[in-house]
Amino acid sequence: MRSWFKMVWPPLVAVILFILVWQIATSVFAIDKWVLPSPTDIGKEAAADPANLWAKTLSTLQLTLLGLVIGLAVGLIIAIALHFIPILKSALYPLIILSQNIPTIALAPLLVVWFGFDLTPKLIIITLVCFFPVAVATLDGLSRTDHVMLNYMRMIGASKGQIFRKLELPYALPSILSGVKIASTYSVMGAIIAEWMGSGTGIGQYMMMQKSSFRTDRIFVAIMIIVVMSLLLFTLIVLLEKWLIRYKPEREKH
Repeated sequence: MRSWFKMVWPPLVAVILFILVWQIATSVFAIDKWVLPSPTDIGKEAAADPANLWAKTLSTLQLTLLGLVIGLAVGLIIAIALHFIPILKSALYPLIILSQNIPTIALAPLLVVWFGFDLTPKLIIITLVCFFPVAVATLDGLSRTDHVMLNYMRMIGASKGQIFRKLELPYALPSILSGVKIASTYSVMGAIIAEWMGSGTGIGQYMMMQKSSFRTDRIFVAIMIIVVMSLLLFTLIVLLEKWLIRYKPEREKH
């Protein structure tokens, strides 16, 4: 509890100070609400229609979780396939890296043309932003397996499947979860982009409607919800990591 408090209070104090400076600046310089609303204006707007915001948040959250699960599955499958088939890794790994140089928002219109405005293009967008960190982290973790133990298991006649299940996968688990943590935050961004490009009832669509109305305060409300969603997903993965990984190798303690 003490270590948790030491980790949390510095950023918490920084956020509180930032909000205070923001509030004072908007009052002192008399900044128009449509240009930069104060934190109190944003808070009032968030409290004005909580039921509507909650419904939109749930819609985005459902899309995010579904896309995240698919993205994690695709990332793990790709990483395991490349790990077991070296020639496939040599051929596809550079292409996977190159795929991340294409802006997701540039692909979104094409996906809408190809798949329409239903759920499919939205899930593809989220999958595209989520699978990469998981695939790369998993491959990295599998490549860092203890070579002494690996040689020992080969010596005693363990099959590739047994080596993978009993040694490589447990050893790679910290790296895999690091990739999952990154993907969990990317998934919210992917869901918002997906909602920008198509029909829907989530926070992304809400932001686009408020942008057209120059309701900057509501846009900030949406940003606040997005940040909270990302933090909650990240925290859940951290808790899962602490539950799954009860120890650390000696070389990681130093």
